[in-house]
Amino acid sequence: MTKTTGRRVAANLALTLDGRYSGPGGAGDLGAIVPYAVTDVARNHMARIWESATTAVLGRINAEGFLGYWSAVAGDAAADPRDRGYARWLVGVEKVVFSRTLSEAPWERTRIANGSVVDVVSELKASGEGDILINSSAGLIKALLAADMVDRLYLMICPEIVGGGPRLFDDGLPGTKWSVAHQETGERGEIALVYDRAS
Repeated sequence: MTKTTGRRVAANLALTLDGRYSGPGGAGDLGAIVPYAVTDVARNHMARIWESATTAVLGRINAEGFLGYWSAVAGDAAADPRDRGYARWLVGVEKVVFSRTLSEAPWERTRIANGSVVDVVSELKASGEGDILINSSAGLIKALLAADMVDRLYLMICPEIVGGGPRLFDDGLPGTKWSVAHQETGERGEIALVYDRAS
């Protein structure tokens, strides 16, 4: 039996009203999400997701995009302080990146994993401290939801219905109950939600 340290597994993702993390055009179809990413509510939410996280877990595509963009923001004195705080955290935090193509990490404080996300996150839970944040990598989040391993959900709900594209919550997930730990609504109708496992 794997020992655990009490570390929480937290997952962060932006969704449309119809539960999609991208539109019908595929992974790059983020037109219903991107306009809300720079609102005060979204920036406050972004500051919240990393405050107790000491490990970031990402898929390779997200890691390449995030680290390519946020590394420059970390040193940009003109950037919003919330953006700069997140950027500095992301660059400096321990990172686990899932990839079948990379053999070594091109980023500092990063290790490459190519096995089961459930196994790797179970190992992470067995040592260390602080939250393990699955950061906007839907495939990894879905696998952990299916394995009933997510303790906290950070959801940014964008007030648009796109009518197609992949959903976060697939049929057949284990039944669970959640309580609201935080909520904030913006002027454009976007809602930042933090849910903790209730049972």
